[in-house]
Amino acid sequence: MERGGIELMQAEELWVDDADADHSGWFCVRTDPFPCPAAGCDFVAIFMTAAHLILVWEQRDDPNLLHHAQRAKEVGRNPRIEEYARDYGPSASYYAWEAAGGPVHGVRTR
Repeated sequence: MERGGIELMQAEELWVDDADADHSGWFCVRTDPFPCPAAGCDFVAIFMTAAHLILVWEQRDDPNLLHHAQRAKEVGRNPRIEEYARDYGPSASYYAWEAAGGPVHGVRTR
């Protein structure tokens, strides 16, 4: 919505990866529990996440997976690479998330 050339509100949409994708057998990074940094959000993650979705990589030795695991180690989250299972919760391919512009906290600005 615009008033006098000033944008008052931006449309937001929930970002999800391909809902039909089964990432079972891909790899994720389990960590010690850590809270979402967004004010007022009570979501607590136990995996590396983006937009509250577990990030997954197809290869265990993917350089981006290893980079993110190292960053989690540097901030004391005790990362462990393990095989993803649907029972862990909703997932998103790291590369699909990156291609979508890296949305955070469950919404992406249009």
